[in-house]
Amino acid sequence: MKYGRLKYFLILSIGFFSIHSYAQTELKSKVVDFLTYMPIESASVYVKNTTVGSISNSDGKFALVVPREFENDTLVVSSIGYKSFKTAIKDFDATSDIFLEEEVASLDEIVLIAETRPKTGNDIVVKAIERLSKNLPELPYLQKGFLRHKERNKKEYKWLIESAITLYDSSYASGAKNNLKINVDETRKSYDLRDVDSLFVYSSYLRYHAHKVNIRSRNLIRDTIETATLVSAIKWNDERVNGLDHLFRGKLNLVRNSNVSQALFGSEILDTHQFELDTILVDDGKKLYKIKISKSTDFIGLDTENIYNEGFEAKGWIYIYWDNYAIKKIEYELIAASDAQKKRSKSLFDTQINHKLVITYKEFDGKMYPNYLYYEAPKLVNIGDRSSDREKNEQEQGVDKAEQFYYTIQEIVFTEIIQDPEIIAQALQADWSEDIFSSKPYNQEFWKNYNVLLESAEEEKLIQDLSKRATLFKQ
Repeated sequence: MKYGRLKYFLILSIGFFSIHSYAQTELKSKVVDFLTYMPIESASVYVKNTTVGSISNSDGKFALVVPREFENDTLVVSSIGYKSFKTAIKDFDATSDIFLEEEVASLDEIVLIAETRPKTGNDIVVKAIERLSKNLPELPYLQKGFLRHKERNKKEYKWLIESAITLYDSSYASGAKNNLKINVDETRKSYDLRDVDSLFVYSSYLRYHAHKVNIRSRNLIRDTIETATLVSAIKWNDERVNGLDHLFRGKLNLVRNSNVSQALFGSEILDTHQFELDTILVDDGKKLYKIKISKSTDFIGLDTENIYNEGFEAKGWIYIYWDNYAIKKIEYELIAASDAQKKRSKSLFDTQINHKLVITYKEFDGKMYPNYLYYEAPKLVNIGDRSSDREKNEQEQGVDKAEQFYYTIQEIVFTEIIQDPEIIAQALQADWSEDIFSSKPYNQEFWKNYNVLLESAEEEKLIQDLSKRATLFKQ
């Protein structure tokens, strides 16, 4: 009886809360371009033939905690368009930067190699969408990851959350709405300074929760609003706009949700997107197509409840492996294109780019698993003056645009894949919560050996500044 309980506890701990070995090796370095010495961002750093890995930050720096059981294995550092770097983990030299050399392939040679292969960007992307059922996982799995959720203007951070998360996905064949789950395991940092900047949020909250109330944000005075009520309004807006539910189960999860009705990368993809083959690159020794994404005949819409999220055109790049048509990476922007959306975006956000998304995938056991997600969007906080004399009034009042307009960024790096059916089954018996907005007590032991995305030098300074100031939720 005691043995059975112990086994249950160990399985649950490994599968859901990620138990860490006491014997760990931490590898730290910087990935740079061999010719330019410029840092390489989002380079994949992983232990060969395992699910343990991370990526480099915007400064090219990374830290990877490797269990001692892999100390005789090989570390691989790779990035699209470069030759991979490989070294035995026990021979890793942390005192030296990692230099990657560029590597490209001949576009003409690849395009002409076989008449039966698709030749145009449109045909290649359609082929990749058709093969998603073969290239994405067909069995349930768990992934461990690290989330950094930040909100800022052009000068400072106003909000920061860092969390350890677990993702469960039953398979590509199943709809994400009912078969994809997210849990926030632990929270490392949580600072919030959005108090005085949230009057628009509060006015929206009143319209949806109070009968016949239609108060404009410019008519509100912060000193007359109870802090507890403002906190409720902010949390409500966080969940409807920035919750993990929208990022993973919504249309912006372009590849995973391509099999649902009206998906952006669904059967009607060419009505809203056009794709042009640009060149052939190399990633970790494998050739892949680099394809440009541009607008088509129809506008793109996200069908967001209670928010006008329509009238966009797409721009970006998609990278697809040449041999099996698996999607490796997507760089994707939605830009205001309709007259109504252009006016709205200029007035409320001071930008025409409404959604910016980067998704990369890691190949393991012949299937492609999410590896890194970056999502950025401007955010309504305090709209201020929207009259025709707005610019004149703002100049007279000394309004600083660098402080007025906000945007939200969510970064997720997945560092471990769990496929064991018994561990998955036990994990699913626990209570799951994807609420990233409620702070949790700091668990020092948990974070000691948990793989995270390093802050850049700029981020580190902004975080330090933020942490020194008062927090709304601690009042």
